[in-house]
Amino acid sequence: MENPTEEKEKAVVSGDPKSLYHDELVFIDKPFYFPGTNGRAVLLVHGWTTTPYELRRLGKYLHAKGYTVSAPLLTGHGTVPADLENVSWEAWNKDVERAYFELKEKHKKIYVVGTSLGASLASILAGSNSEISGLVLMAMPYRLQSEKLLFLFARIILPFKKYYKKYYPPSFGSSAMVTRKISYQTYPIKSVLEILKLAKFSRRVIGKVTQPCFMLQSSADHIVAKKSLEKIFEKVSSKVKQKKYLKDAYHTFISDIKNENVFEEIFDFLDKN
Repeated sequence: MENPTEEKEKAVVSGDPKSLYHDELVFIDKPFYFPGTNGRAVLLVHGWTTTPYELRRLGKYLHAKGYTVSAPLLTGHGTVPADLENVSWEAWNKDVERAYFELKEKHKKIYVVGTSLGASLASILAGSNSEISGLVLMAMPYRLQSEKLLFLFARIILPFKKYYKKYYPPSFGSSAMVTRKISYQTYPIKSVLEILKLAKFSRRVIGKVTQPCFMLQSSADHIVAKKSLEKIFEKVSSKVKQKKYLKDAYHTFISDIKNENVFEEIFDFLDKN
């Protein structure tokens, strides 16, 4: 007979993300904090234009395993796109640092898990805080696709247009995706310049990462440049590192994933390190 903890874990992994989303609408624009029982903590860092909710299922799973889980809301997110317009990437970096040092007050072992630009922030944090116990980087861009052209486009168009609409590939752009429902569907072009600065800075300091590191990316990612995962895997200075590609997944896959054992593999990696 399964115990209640095992039942909770299975419900999180096998449950339908879309159904869960409708049951948890009150949480989609909020940070979360789940106090744990094993003395260890995980800091979850969401991506650009979205909210901590994209990591909530993973957070609930790790909490059921005994971890304290903290997921802050990055400045300018979870409200309206205009609130993102004048926010620098350094402000997001401070949000992450603040959440980390709050966890550090009560926990000796802290792991950091980030997705997309949240993974870039996670890598910067780990690079400057060697006492962090481990790192999980999902959909992190070493470079963004057509990064130089994107920069030129943003600079040229900015005087004439403030906002731009997101593009989703037909094969991964269903309007029913949780990823799509919880994120801004238009974004300030000024903010594009900030994510480019963040990607550039994280690329420059990625070699400072020495902690055990687990890197995951969709094989069909249309946001990050090809071979991003291979470059990050090569550049990190971690002695313990592993990588995984996911098939048929959107760029930020963690909200909608229902297979490929991602939650279990992340837990196994944290637990072994």
